[in-house]
Amino acid sequence: MTLSPHDLVMDRPLAADGPEGLDAAAAGVHGSPTSVACLDPALTIQQVNQEFDRRFGGPAEELCGRPFCDLVHPSVRQPLMRQFSRVLEGKGHRFATEVITVGQDTAHTLPMTAMAVRGSHIPDVAAILVMLPAADEESPDSGVVVPRKKLLSEVDARILEGIAAGVSTVPLASRLYLSRQGVEYHVSGLLRKLKVPNRAALVSRAYSMGVLKVGTWPPKVVEDFIK
Repeated sequence: MTLSPHDLVMDRPLAADGPEGLDAAAAGVHGSPTSVACLDPALTIQQVNQEFDRRFGGPAEELCGRPFCDLVHPSVRQPLMRQFSRVLEGKGHRFATEVITVGQDTAHTLPMTAMAVRGSHIPDVAAILVMLPAADEESPDSGVVVPRKKLLSEVDARILEGIAAGVSTVPLASRLYLSRQGVEYHVSGLLRKLKVPNRAALVSRAYSMGVLKVGTWPPKVVEDFIK
């Protein structure tokens, strides 16, 4: 069933700041229209509005029942889950962050706001409203991320992780049973693949593309990018 942001307030007992506050939030933090989804405490999508349908290619019947984390890039799932957990544990009412959403062929970096909806007679979180910009409201610099392609060999992935962790060539070669020249060869290949001039830019580019997971240490390449 496809609902408007107003309908996503569900019924009046589910109120955090009152129905009016939820209506205002669902109308959009950054303006209207807004893509809105209602999640249950397990973070499963229960209801979506038409703008959410459009952003993720609907229909609503296929989106509802899916874990919300299925719609975000693997590189940002772990830190996003931590923020959701804080809300579910009552350590915050809402949060705003940037997420990488994934579609069939592309991914986009977008601002996201999540808000807890609590029952009127119990303190537990009854639902979470998630709000993203509508597809038509997306700015040109929203950060189109490259499609999830298997760009890296297993060795490339381990070398990229090592570089991101600050490991120099010699210990990296020892760790991977390669010669120093072998490591440099793979590094040169990584620089060409990601079209960057040096190692610092390589790490920055890998994070911006979602190749390296956000919020994890030591750095870890998302498996989707490994051949």
